[in-house]
Amino acid sequence: MRRAWLSVLFGLTGLLPAQDQKLTLVEELEQENRRYIRLLSDWGQLTRYGSENAELKPPAAGEARVVFFGDDIWDKWQNFPNRSGWLNRGIANQATPQMLVRFRQDVIALKPKVVVISGGTNDFAGYAGPATEGTIAENYQTMVELAKLHGIRVVLTSVTPICDCFRILSERRPAGKILGLNGWLKGLAKKEGLVYADLYAVLGQGRNFRQELTADGLVPNERGYATILPFIEKAVAEALN
Repeated sequence: MRRAWLSVLFGLTGLLPAQDQKLTLVEELEQENRRYIRLLSDWGQLTRYGSENAELKPPAAGEARVVFFGDDIWDKWQNFPNRSGWLNRGIANQATPQMLVRFRQDVIALKPKVVVISGGTNDFAGYAGPATEGTIAENYQTMVELAKLHGIRVVLTSVTPICDCFRILSERRPAGKILGLNGWLKGLAKKEGLVYADLYAVLGQGRNFRQELTADGLVPNERGYATILPFIEKAVAEALN
């Protein structure tokens, strides 16, 4: 019965998972249920960094504060660089409308010189409800406008590639949509005079995340983060200068 239930639930009729994959599928469903509960109680997850923000002092004189703002790629960076003024404000599983809701609290109020924005992959997965490339673009445009209004320089990163090497991700995050959004982000950066960091090119091989550089097919592993760090540092330096 359990095998039949899983096959219907995940649309895998005729392709039933192996015994050691069942728990992974069930755990993923449970994670989604927890995510929906959080959405109902705190849709923008404003409580996540609320206490840290309240205790944070204003930037010191001459401090080049940088906020890394976005989704899984920052939140899951376990060894986030210990750089003076660098603040991690990533939240896993967030989509761009949720990022927009907390942009004032987690970016503007912290008075950074630079914000590094990364988002969009979870919009495609429908984590905050239906989304189109148009709605993602509007959310990005609004965040950029708010940053520029408050004198904050912007680095836009590409959406990272995905691979189906650990679990099936491409059904909810088609490579074509990721490439399309990245092309639009690159164009926005050029139009608005922003810095664009092409992490897709660094981490990808063709349309896939290089398996040796990813922890789960979605975000980098330790080696992957070490690979993108020089590109991030270069982008931040370019924005500051």
